[in-house]
Amino acid sequence: MTTPPTALDILRETFGYQSFRPHQAEIVDAALCGRDVLAVMPTSAGKSICYQVPALALAARTGGLTLVVSPLISLMADQVGALRQAGVAASYLNSTLSGGERANVLHGIASGALALVYVAPERLDDPAFVETVSARGVALVAVDEAHCISQWGNDFRPSYQRIIEFLGALPARPPVMALTATATRAVRRDIVGALGLVDPFVVIASFDRPNLSFAVSRPRGRAEKDRTLVAFCRQRAERSGIVYCSSRRAVEEVCDELRDEGLLATRYHAGLSPEERERNQDDFLYDRARVMVATNAFGMGIDKSNVSYVVHYNLPLSLENYYQEAGRAGRDGTRAECLLLYSPGDVHTAEFLLSRSEPREGLTDEQVEALAERDAERLRQMVFYATTTECLRAHILRYFGEEAPAYCGNCGNCLTDFEEVDATTDALKVVSCVARIAQRGRSAGAAMIADVLRGSRGEKVLSRGFDTLSTYGIMADVPAARVRELIDELVFRGVLARTGGDYPTIALTGSSGAFLRREAPWDGPFVLKVARGVPKAARVPAAPEKTRAATDVSELDEVGQILYAELTELRGELAREQGVPSYFIFSNATLVDMCAKRPRTLEEFLGVSGVGAKKAERYGDLFLARINA
Repeated sequence: MTTPPTALDILRETFGYQSFRPHQAEIVDAALCGRDVLAVMPTSAGKSICYQVPALALAARTGGLTLVVSPLISLMADQVGALRQAGVAASYLNSTLSGGERANVLHGIASGALALVYVAPERLDDPAFVETVSARGVALVAVDEAHCISQWGNDFRPSYQRIIEFLGALPARPPVMALTATATRAVRRDIVGALGLVDPFVVIASFDRPNLSFAVSRPRGRAEKDRTLVAFCRQRAERSGIVYCSSRRAVEEVCDELRDEGLLATRYHAGLSPEERERNQDDFLYDRARVMVATNAFGMGIDKSNVSYVVHYNLPLSLENYYQEAGRAGRDGTRAECLLLYSPGDVHTAEFLLSRSEPREGLTDEQVEALAERDAERLRQMVFYATTTECLRAHILRYFGEEAPAYCGNCGNCLTDFEEVDATTDALKVVSCVARIAQRGRSAGAAMIADVLRGSRGEKVLSRGFDTLSTYGIMADVPAARVRELIDELVFRGVLARTGGDYPTIALTGSSGAFLRREAPWDGPFVLKVARGVPKAARVPAAPEKTRAATDVSELDEVGQILYAELTELRGELAREQGVPSYFIFSNATLVDMCAKRPRTLEEFLGVSGVGAKKAERYGDLFLARINA
């Protein structure tokens, strides 16, 4: 009698990894022991392995089926395609399948041919589906994007509340594994209760993504923001990247701008036809388009591992949203960049989007108010991130409740030299100007205040009589950008406030008087941190070069980099022949490891990270021939 493979055997032989990543082994063991699991792990931490390995182990031991509940149709097709490349018998059930295709999947379940099936939550109350899986026997139910079950989560989906009813309809309740990339304590409690998890094994992994570098650029105005984006994308024209925008209109305009500049860009938002969305998504996945310009409707569940950068053209509504979207870069572990383009006007746009959001059904007035307050606080924390001069990585990690060093050496702020400037006098001038305008029963936006302080002879300034204010022209020698920066900082610290509405203005607060009178806590200097000089080079992790494996093509020697280009070309040829995305063949990280190890035999080829038995059998000779040419 053949001994069933162990979890580690499956990891090595099927997926080509020699060891589990942090937390994966414990989660897999808990599932194989029949225990419920709640795993909160950031994007790229390897959540899929946590249920894919048990699925194959349980199928080998008991013949039982593993179901993966996912709201993301694109994720299903993506992951099933990658699993089939690795030789795994997997399929999916969702609304994109025809009646005949659904019947084929149900037959595969009933016959035992399938070990793992992804299913949309809407399918869980289909009588034919429930009858088929009940007869087969469900060994494990994995709930991906589990935060969708919580009213307090970022992406609440009522359909997820069907899961517990489905579990109750099965002849025997299987162990349940709930996985999410982001969940506060309140959301975690909701997940446990709504799924009926029994004494779950709980893992809260570190949110740190060391391979990601973070930066914030603060362009003044739309034209400068566009120039910054175009320059950034052009410097990375051969790499895949995502540019997130807050509206469909912005997506259209930014995509057109990039195309006009000769960049291979496409677009994705809910206003496009399903056919165009699918076509554009495929162009991006298959590397026919290098840049995807999209609203946040794109990316959730897209397992494209070779995304080298993510740019946020507008301010996200929360750090939860930002980190989840930025985390779609560098999923294969290679270095990747996350850039936020921040303009103060973005805050107004974000507030408008929050005000237009649809209220969730079934909530009391108190709950609606609490959610609105929560959303406003999340936006405020996002603005803090966009304006801080402290380490960006530390800011993110501390927001999610982790301790973090004050310096990471791999973010825009850590790589920038800042000098501290005593801006007390100029700050007093700004607040005094706002006060003088208010005394006349008028109000003004940040741009108008800057014009008044700098002595502009513009028509709007003169027609309103602002040239007769005592503060008119008292900062004529200060650049407009510095005045706007000072206004933003005063708003950030609560000395001034930015009102809502279609035309936001700058107003006094309860702290303004004390600030002007230099009373506590405003009796000390008003210090600004101002960037100085050119950013330094990123800090390379300290480790002996002979022992640390290369994780990025830039770490390879000259021969290795030439070989990487050749292997990338070979991978592209194979992908086009098969009609699959190139990362289905091998990820960028796997190609880098090949170039670092330069295997000469099939046995050595199996030692490359990400090369399993099926892929070695299928592609080994082709890649070895190119490596050893």
